[in-house]
Formats: sequence, C-alpha cells, structure tokens
Amino acid sequence: MPSTHKKEKPWDTDDIDKWKIEQFKPEDNTGGTFTEESSFITLFPKYREVYLREVWPLITRALEKFGIGCQLDLVEGSMMVKTTRKTYDPAAILNARDLIKLLARSVPAPQAIKILDDGVACDIIKIRNLTRNKERFVKRRQRILGPNGSTLKALELLTECYILVQGNTVATMGPYKGLKEIRRIIEDCMANIHPIYHIKELMIKRELQKDPDLAGESWDRFLPHFKKRNLSKRRVPLKVTDKSKKPYTPFPPPQEKSKIDLQIESGQYFLGKMAKERAARDERLEKQQEKRAAKLKKREEDFVPVNEKDLKKEKKKKSHASDEDSVSREKKKKKKKVQIVDEGAVDHEKKKKRVRAADEDSSGHERKKKKKD
Repeated sequence: MPSTHKKEKPWDTDDIDKWKIEQFKPEDNTGGTFTEESSFITLFPKYREVYLREVWPLITRALEKFGIGCQLDLVEGSMMVKTTRKTYDPAAILNARDLIKLLARSVPAPQAIKILDDGVACDIIKIRNLTRNKERFVKRRQRILGPNGSTLKALELLTECYILVQGNTVATMGPYKGLKEIRRIIEDCMANIHPIYHIKELMIKRELQKDPDLAGESWDRFLPHFKKRNLSKRRVPLKVTDKSKKPYTPFPPPQEKSKIDLQIESGQYFLGKMAKERAARDERLEKQQEKRAAKLKKREEDFVPVNEKDLKKEKKKKSHASDEDSVSREKKKKKKKVQIVDEGAVDHEKKKKRVRAADEDSSGHERKKKKKD
C-alpha cells in the first residue's frame, strides 16, 4: 500500500545543512530559570596567579554573555564558575568548567575563551603514566613538538586543533573529529610510533576527501602501511660461556653450589649478624685501601726522576734513526733523478730513429721519381 505521508515539502531544499547545530538563544529556553545552582571549582598552580589576575576581567565579560558567574580565589588558589538566575543555556556551565580547566593548564585566555563556542571541545591527555622511564618520556614528548615546533604546527593545521604540551599533559582544543585523531597520535607517539607517519596519513586523507568518486570506497589501498621493525638489542653478555665442543659423557655435570653452601664451607653461615656486618666492613675497607694504594703509586710515577743515562741513550737512538731516515730519503731522490735522466735519453734516441726513418722514406721516394723520368 502506498504511503499517504509522502507529501511535498517546499521548505526542505538542498542548500539546507541538516547537521548544523543552531545557536541556543534565550527564547529557546521555555522552562525558565534553573531550580538549583550548579558550580565547578578548579585549582591552579602558583605561577599562574599573576597572569590570571590580569586576565580575569576578560574571562568575566565572556561568561556574562551566557549568564555564568565566576570567582577567582587567590588565597586557596582556585577558580569557580556557577550558574545564576540569568543563565539560559544548560550546556554553558559545562563549557565554563572546561574554560577554567584550560586556564589552569597554561592555555592563553584568548584561546581558552573559544571553548564557549558551539562545535569546539577540549581534551586534556595525560601522558606521564604512558612511559615509566623519565628520559624516554622526555624524548618522546619532544617528538610531539618536533624541531622548532614544526611537527606540532603540522598537526594543528591537519586536525584544525589547538595543541599545548605542558608538563605531564597535552591540552587540545578543536572539533570532535580532530580531537579523536590528536589523542590517537599522541598515545601512539608515547608508545614509540613517530607522529610523522600519522602526518603522512592525514595529508593523504585530506587529498582523498576532495575526490567525490571515492566517497563510498575504502581508502586502504591509498594509505601507507608502515612495517614495525623489531631490531635486536642484545648486548654482549657479562660472562661469555665456552661453547667449544667437549668430549661426550653420559653423566650430567655436577650441581653448582648455592650461596648458602659456599657460606657453610667458609664458616660465614654460622656467624652472627654483627659478625657478618663486621666481616663485610673489613672486606670493604681492604678493597678501598688497595685502590688507594694503586692510585698513590700512579701519582708518584710522575714525580720519579728519570735516569740521565737512559735519556742520553734514547736521544742517541732517535738521532741515529733520524740519520737513517735522511740517508734513505736522499737515496730515493737520487734514484728518481737517475730514472728521469734514463727516460730522457730513451726519448732522445727514439726521436733520432724517427728522423732517420723519415729521411730514408723521403730519399727512396725521390729515387723512384728519377727512375720514372
């Protein structure tokens, strides 16, 4: 049976964006004022106090447009936002909560105020607990920034998001799609996957979006697939075992003695706690004394006077060696000169032979001419 509800809708044209979020206005709030007050408090670090005091009038004016009240407590070091009787948008208090959260994370006030707009969200990514080693964490966090901040700028342009790397967190602002990509890139970066791979992928996707024919197709054939290379990180072992072939014996090797067995043999096992500590201390002192004696001996070597006879012998050896070197050099030079002279003489003889051959040819040619005549 055909549908009776399919009627023409002249107001529904193609130029209407059905996904657009319309701005919430005071007349849209038909329920009136809120029955209860909602409030959020955020603490901020001491170094942000001076900046927040300067910028607070700007924050107050921005929140007054939405009917949100705000308070800066410098004694406790906290910021508070709350709804008032003038508040008409229920989502405004949540945006105000995100605003004070971003201000506490060192985001500049003009940038943080953009969170009050529709379609702009924020995400604070905690990165410190993703890697245990402090040095590794610092290196991987630096990868997000890149040389002179170039990697960060590329990510901002491709995802249309604002990114701020601060301490143990990364604060991001922008559309939901961009925030999702940024979180994936940063988590992968802390898992030792360089952001440049994601940047290449985003650039290719950006170009593919321009082609309407590929809207309903899979883009896997266009995207790069980077193989993970697990390189061996084996170091040289501390104790290198002998792996040479030994004669075969059916009996297993003798069991190695444990620490307790060795202590029982030496008698250390039966000593008391104080005696063990004393023995360990004595052993430590002996080692220290040996090292100290070796160092003193090494220092004293510089102050030991050198025997003059030995010095004279060394000088004679050096002079004799230098004389031999000079003699060998002169011999080489003479050999070279002799070679050059020999080569010159050979060339001269060759030239003479050529001249004679030429003269003979010319005389033979003249004789033939005379005979013909």
